[in-house]
Amino acid sequence: MSKSIVATALTGIVFAVASQAVLASPDWSKVPKRDIHVFHAGVTPIEWVTKKSDHSGSAGMRKGETCAGCHEEKGALNFDFKRLAGKELEPKGAPKTMTFPVGFQAAYDKDNLYIRLSFKAPSGGADKGDKENETKATVLFADAKVPKADQYGCWQSCHGDARSMPGADDKKTKYTKEGSYDLMQWASKGGKVSDGSVSTERKMSGGTTGAKAEGGKSGDLYTVTFTRKNPGEGKAVPFGVAIHADSSHGRFHHVSLGYTLGIGADGDVKATKQ
Repeated sequence: MSKSIVATALTGIVFAVASQAVLASPDWSKVPKRDIHVFHAGVTPIEWVTKKSDHSGSAGMRKGETCAGCHEEKGALNFDFKRLAGKELEPKGAPKTMTFPVGFQAAYDKDNLYIRLSFKAPSGGADKGDKENETKATVLFADAKVPKADQYGCWQSCHGDARSMPGADDKKTKYTKEGSYDLMQWASKGGKVSDGSVSTERKMSGGTTGAKAEGGKSGDLYTVTFTRKNPGEGKAVPFGVAIHADSSHGRFHHVSLGYTLGIGADGDVKATKQ
């Protein structure tokens, strides 16, 4: 065999191994899982959350407390769900299941961040405005310019004048007054993936993370795996999770409180280096 043929063969082997390394997904059996409980938040936009007469916890927030620090207790949420489901905070009607756990795993390598969600999406929704998708799973990451994102999570993008809020403009989507969120979403119909953002308006495309996703349902368990560009090792990035179950749309999702994801750093959840 000539030297050129051997060299070509070796180059091909190296390229194949390198390609497999790039395409390799994390070994999820070695990545810790944390349950993050999502809940139906009703009509509680950022204006409600920060108003003392509506939300007694607003005083603590002004002192630097986090939503999760107050409302996460013994691995669950301690909300007054009867109040959240009542006419005051949910005039259109609440879903039968107000809260459920989402298994959250995170891993990273030099180039990518991987997020894996596993959950049982409940039925019994009060709003079924999405006729195409039974379920959608979304993860938002806040940039450093979103005010107090490590405390409020996604609430800085939720306003009382946005669509599906009572009496609001049905064409006005989520938005932020400062900073922006990276948005990635998986939708059950055809496995559609959105790589978008939330800033002055929500955009479901044009994002810069290169988000990809794979998802499916086995029995009653959904598993959705996201891949996006690594935000940078040594960072703690604020994030939130939202699940649109039972064909719900708009604000009728189940949403998490705000958490931080530590990528080679401390955080409420730590990503595992692979």
